[in-house]
Amino acid sequence: MSVYQAIVKRELKGYFATPIALIFLTVFLVLNGFFTFKLGRFYELGQADLRAFFVWHPWLYLFIVPAISMRLWAEERRSGTIELLLTLPVSMIEAMLGKFTAAWLFIGLALALTLPIVFTVIYLGEPDLGVIVAGYIGSFLMAGAFLAVGCAVSAATSNQVISFVVATAICLILILLGFDPVIEMLSGALPQVLTEQLVNLSFPYHFEAIQRGVVNLADLVYFVTIITFALLTGVIILDRKKAD
Repeated sequence: MSVYQAIVKRELKGYFATPIALIFLTVFLVLNGFFTFKLGRFYELGQADLRAFFVWHPWLYLFIVPAISMRLWAEERRSGTIELLLTLPVSMIEAMLGKFTAAWLFIGLALALTLPIVFTVIYLGEPDLGVIVAGYIGSFLMAGAFLAVGCAVSAATSNQVISFVVATAICLILILLGFDPVIEMLSGALPQVLTEQLVNLSFPYHFEAIQRGVVNLADLVYFVTIITFALLTGVIILDRKKAD
């Protein structure tokens, strides 16, 4: 077993060794149901699709994902186990990828547990399954982008509360850049070209196209780039702290 696989296995076991996993999964599923059926008025719309389900995912991840990522490195610092990890024959890239992968798989499990909603749509009508699959892929990628940002922030602090607040603030900015009132405000204050570039940085801008079933390479590259950049930033932070 490689060092990377060992870290992934260790982190996954850590989730299920405490009530954290059950609490998170319960909260995630309850909020998904509330947003979909109550706020999204799923039954009232009378449409056999999951737009009412996916449209809330950026806002759901805004608070759920930083709550997961805040402990990844901040907890290691608080407990002092990061010193032990840094002395082991493991690269920072392997350590970061291991922790990220475990947390991403855990979020993927939570997302998979929402499949009963898909079965409900299939029972009520004849949805386009291709669009639903695309929506899940986009949601999983977007969750990874949220998580990568949280990993980088967590690597920079030993305080979980600060990690949560800062990661949430950064992700909120990346959501609001695609929010219509914010776009209008930016259009009135900045050149159109700059406004378009800022909007292009937003999570919803790229997720909305995918959830409609339009899987463009540019949207996939965007999420992969955010994940890669954030994780590399976290690795650089850890390497500098290791050197100190």
